[in-house]
Amino acid sequence: MRTVIRKATAADAAQILEFIRALAAFERAPDAVTATEEGLIRDGFGPNPLYRCLIADYDGQPAGFAFYFFNYSTWVGRPGIYVEDLFVLPQFRRLGIGRELLKQVAAIAIENGCQRLQWEVLDWNTPAIDFYRAIGAEFLDEWRNVRLSGEALQDLAAGAVNCAEVEKDRTP
Repeated sequence: MRTVIRKATAADAAQILEFIRALAAFERAPDAVTATEEGLIRDGFGPNPLYRCLIADYDGQPAGFAFYFFNYSTWVGRPGIYVEDLFVLPQFRRLGIGRELLKQVAAIAIENGCQRLQWEVLDWNTPAIDFYRAIGAEFLDEWRNVRLSGEALQDLAAGAVNCAEVEKDRTP
């Protein structure tokens, strides 16, 4: 029995969406997923991908995934990687698959000159918290997560100044 970590392709979009839905169910928010296969293909597999994804196959079966994207730290003046999702299906847990996925993301970070990996974990997910502590992850309890979405995001954007000098940061 062996684990193979590979880069996801557009052909994996349905499997990625299954992992996302399984993660949402695990995180007690099964109805929160609005992602689609089409959106995953559009945003992750074009000429300028907005995210990257690794798939873990265990004995030829999809077992888990790591979904990440590059960010940039102004303080250290270097890129980093934000791991949006790291998930292993329950029947494949405790086989080292999560560690292998995170190890591969760490290697990608080093190859790209990144200075850090970042991610979030729910406060009740003690197995994940214990795993992250065991690999030396630092918990930044003094920082608060902030999110603007839905109507509040629309309202704020509606007040944006529209002038030729402001670059519109939109991807197709």
